[in-house]
Amino acid sequence: MSNVTGAETTPVSADPPANSAPTIALFLSYLGGGGAERVILNLARGLRDRGTNVDIVLGKAWGPHLSKIPDDVRVVDLNAGRTVAMLPALVGYLDRERPAALLSAMHYANEVAIAAKYLSRSSTRILVSEHNTVSKSFGNLKGLKRFAIPFAVRYLYPLADEVVTVSKGAAQALARASGLDRVRVVYNPVITPQLRDRAAEAIDRAWFRPGEPPVFLGVGKLEAQKDFPNLIRAFAKVRQKQPCRLGILGWGPDRDALEALISQLHLENDAALLGYADNPYAYMARSKAFVLSSAWEGLPTVLIEALALDVPVVSTDCPSGPSEILDGGRYGTLVPVGDSDALAEAMTEVLEGGGKSAPPEWLDRFTNESAVAAYLQLMKVNAP
Repeated sequence: MSNVTGAETTPVSADPPANSAPTIALFLSYLGGGGAERVILNLARGLRDRGTNVDIVLGKAWGPHLSKIPDDVRVVDLNAGRTVAMLPALVGYLDRERPAALLSAMHYANEVAIAAKYLSRSSTRILVSEHNTVSKSFGNLKGLKRFAIPFAVRYLYPLADEVVTVSKGAAQALARASGLDRVRVVYNPVITPQLRDRAAEAIDRAWFRPGEPPVFLGVGKLEAQKDFPNLIRAFAKVRQKQPCRLGILGWGPDRDALEALISQLHLENDAALLGYADNPYAYMARSKAFVLSSAWEGLPTVLIEALALDVPVVSTDCPSGPSEILDGGRYGTLVPVGDSDALAEAMTEVLEGGGKSAPPEWLDRFTNESAVAAYLQLMKVNAP
């Protein structure tokens, strides 16, 4: 990747594209370790493969996914430590670079992108994307965000050229919150040619070696949304019946509380918080089942990744995404949110051979190619 500092006083065109193809900008506050960030990286690769120039524009160039940016994708570091500093820096980028389109993801990048459009002299087409169900996420906001984000969604989002969500359920929730009647749905670009290659890579964890007890896997940030306490309690019930293990990949503020729960339930030998993994797919491919215990989602990419790797899936029927991904339970088991008994029963059924799988034609909607084509259409960009 090429790196360009984009502070307002520094030209961001120091390393310009060497061709006349249109440039598409993908904008985030930083490149964290979550699903939305993986989506942006997949889109960058897919747009690059279609012949466009791609800039990944970051409020601050840091995060665990930074090293995964392809070599021929330009990184523009706005070098803005705070949200308020991102706005003038992004205005400067749009004024100088004038990309054909800019897609932003998550708060406050979405709000900054819309404001920058109207403060700059650029004709760049602005698309903002929501990766969660706003009706659920609003209730968990704290401090200033509790008022600022709902206000911005209602009064700023209608000013974007396009507003995109990642599932039908998320679109319905956003339409109610914003008053918009033109919310688009584009499924996340999850399934890539690299997915199976990465799943085949070796991992140095004794639990996942042949001959060890079966492992249930959870993946996600250790926070309230993912409801890992429900998963741990469900696992405790399954563990009483037969040998098995639970591994949870991720980092976050609830780590201490989850470790305390594991200890309280005397699961120290069979349940573990495995930390952040650069390659979660290798763990998925070696697991007995993937379990999503979330209280809410937008479109959980980890469910799609597990299906693509032929790993049985058990999921809460949370708003929104799991039911759409699993076709109402046809391709995986859905259980009520917060019901550890139902979750344990579904996990036990998988141990007894009750796993389901999805056919390739169903998974086609979640490929990088499908998402890139949809975004190019919304961006009104003709790829070379």
